[in-house]
Amino acid sequence: MCLPYAGGSASAFISLSERLPPWIEVFAAQYPGRQDRIREPCLTTVPELAEAAFEELRALAANRPCALLGHSMGAAVAFELTRLLERDGPAAPQALFVSGRRAPSISGDRGVRFRDDEGIVDELRELEGTDSRVFDEPELLGLILPTVRADYGAAEAYSTGPDAMVGSPVVALVGDRDHHVPMGEAAAWSEHTTGAFELEVFPGGHFFLTDNEPAIASLVTDTLRAPTSSGPSRSDAGGGPTVGRRFPN
Repeated sequence: MCLPYAGGSASAFISLSERLPPWIEVFAAQYPGRQDRIREPCLTTVPELAEAAFEELRALAANRPCALLGHSMGAAVAFELTRLLERDGPAAPQALFVSGRRAPSISGDRGVRFRDDEGIVDELRELEGTDSRVFDEPELLGLILPTVRADYGAAEAYSTGPDAMVGSPVVALVGDRDHHVPMGEAAAWSEHTTGAFELEVFPGGHFFLTDNEPAIASLVTDTLRAPTSSGPSRSDAGGGPTVGRRFPN
């Protein structure tokens, strides 16, 4: 299952899903408050988003292996969803891909949710993850800004203690020019799993996924094809990250 970023929707993963082999069946979460769920109130915390996704995923994962991929806010949702699956679900995820997000115990609250509309638009422009044509459509902006603000509220307020842990293998993805997620803060995901860990570095800023879809599709495919026991555990690696491939331009 794919979990979108703040302000994002399930359709953000259509292109990536088309690059994956047929044996990987892709589901993407559609949070309330956007697209076909525009009339539903937004959920305002990461745990609430994870719990809502859990109710849907529990049935899907009952008779098949699953993996989670979340970008930015979606990485936090995926982490909480993994904790729910490990505790109450039919099975733990085969892998947890956390993209464009610092480790959950590292606070990164920049107060974007408290800015006026112009300030939030400035943030979206800087991240370069929103179609620029949206900024020229006042009516469309009026529809999406409340959702973006609610999502930023959930994303910025979310943090855990250092003891928040999963047992599933974790693959952290980060852009080498992402000013919002320094490399060390992405590598710190290694402290939140007792399973295998890899750090994968891609060229680009916060939305490096868009420009690196072929390489990311290959990474996901290779990871899910490999035996779940492959890769060093934290105890094997001395507790630090295992640096996998660094993908060039």
